Amino acid sequence: MHKQLIECVPNFSEGCDLNIIKQITDAIESAEGVRLLDVDNGKATNRTVVTFVGEPEAVIEGAFRGIQKAAQLIDMSKHFGEHPRMGATDVCPLIPIQGISMEETTAYAVKLAKRVGDELNIPAYLYEYAQPDKKRSNLSIIRAGEYEGFFDKIKLPEWKPDFGPDTFNTSAGGTVIGARDFLIAYNVNLNTKSTRIANRIAFDVREAGRVVREGNPYTGKIKNDENGEPVRIPGKLKHVKAIGWYIEEYSMAQISINLTNCRETPLHTVFEECRKSADERGARVTGCELVGLIPLQPLLEAGKYFLEKQGLSSGVNEAELIWSAVKSMGLDELGPFDPQKKIIEYLLKDELEEKLISLTVKGFANETAADSPAPGGGSVAAAVGAFGVALGTMVANLSASKRGWEDRTAEFSPWAEKGQLIKDKLLALVDEDTRAFNAIMTAFGLPKDTPEQKASRKDAIQSASKYATEVPFRTLETAVDAIPLIQEMINKGNPNSLSDAGVGAACLLTAMQGAWMNVLINAQGLDDKVWAADMTAKAEKLIQEGRIACNAMVAEVENRLRA
Repeated sequence: MHKQLIECVPNFSEGCDLNIIKQITDAIESAEGVRLLDVDNGKATNRTVVTFVGEPEAVIEGAFRGIQKAAQLIDMSKHFGEHPRMGATDVCPLIPIQGISMEETTAYAVKLAKRVGDELNIPAYLYEYAQPDKKRSNLSIIRAGEYEGFFDKIKLPEWKPDFGPDTFNTSAGGTVIGARDFLIAYNVNLNTKSTRIANRIAFDVREAGRVVREGNPYTGKIKNDENGEPVRIPGKLKHVKAIGWYIEEYSMAQISINLTNCRETPLHTVFEECRKSADERGARVTGCELVGLIPLQPLLEAGKYFLEKQGLSSGVNEAELIWSAVKSMGLDELGPFDPQKKIIEYLLKDELEEKLISLTVKGFANETAADSPAPGGGSVAAAVGAFGVALGTMVANLSASKRGWEDRTAEFSPWAEKGQLIKDKLLALVDEDTRAFNAIMTAFGLPKDTPEQKASRKDAIQSASKYATEVPFRTLETAVDAIPLIQEMINKGNPNSLSDAGVGAACLLTAMQGAWMNVLINAQGLDDKVWAADMTAKAEKLIQEGRIACNAMVAEVENRLRA
């Protein structure tokens, strides 16, 4: 079972003094079990966004220490910057990453906020999922008035803090702590210095839209409804918060965007709407600037979108999709964009999980040939299967880009996409098979001096052996899933690549045969004969179907090449 992981992204109201920022991040890292992922400081906004992860208790301890240190070092009475703010630690969200629910994450946010209020004497407000009163769960509503206005705001009964004193802290200000979904923060760059134009574009795209004014749409009196609330024209995009500002450091205006739900409103959709709005106003989007980290999926979706827009196959590998997204949206305009440092999944990835597939082909062959039982036949079967699927995917991409077949790109691109997914599954099984074998060896090495130890050791061996049977079964199952891809490429793909598709079929057959033999050998020693028989029967059905299909494909290719 995966351990619970929470991400914390505190925003500190200091972006210029690197010594202060370092002291704050050192305080965060002093909490055992915390892993610092990113520190993104902005001089014009005078704000630093820190990202770190860990198990829940470690994260809230690290966050507390960071908030405490920021309160000691930052004097809000002297703070200035473009970004809205109300405290030394302006906002501190917790985000569930792995093995933990939003409800559980919310409980940790409340625990942290209470400790900040009680021990640091800083007014603390809850927001998003942690705030039970939905009238004050939105960060922008809580922060309205900012630092300067909060000395009076905090005295209002409806703005009594959730924790801490109800008088504003002159030096540290107040802070907002909560639990939320992953938020993508990025700035869209414009070829203008006009904050007015940037704001108008922001109003066009953000969900809140713009207020209706009487007479002049920009300077007229705000129109209110019967309840005295401003009448608003909604913006184009849900889950988007945006404002315009001028950044002296870059000598340009930007649209500062928070995207709170990239599943419903994709990243590339926000970019495209900003681009269209800028064009309509005589401006041009020149690129973007990511603030903090980003999940992998929005970049993959963006890369696919822009490739399809260009009439190209989107069935390329992960790195190519990321490159397409970065270049299409200009994420590297203001500085290098290193996926290994900006994509959260890459930062959290354990290098040991991909030890084998990270080797060169020569290195993998040498590792297999060494005097150790792993990697063995199971890992090699998965690797051969991955190469087979890669060949089928190559044929799909070559067919999608073949001169004169431009009208068939949409036919072959989905096959290439499917091939990439299957290939990646098989690559993951290369290392997984070796890990499964090593788990058996670890179980055999357990102590067996007492009856209890013997029983525990036996259970561990049986459990590890079951998993070592399941992994090659998954390899067999995954290889079978690739048969339609290879068959389609033999039938309809680029005829110049017919032999490549044939080799792909032969590789699949080898992969399936190797996986089948590993299912058999690992199932032999299981005490649970019913489970073993069921697993073997399912695997036998798959290998029989796979053999028939792959042998037929290889024979067909041979016959066509002989003709």
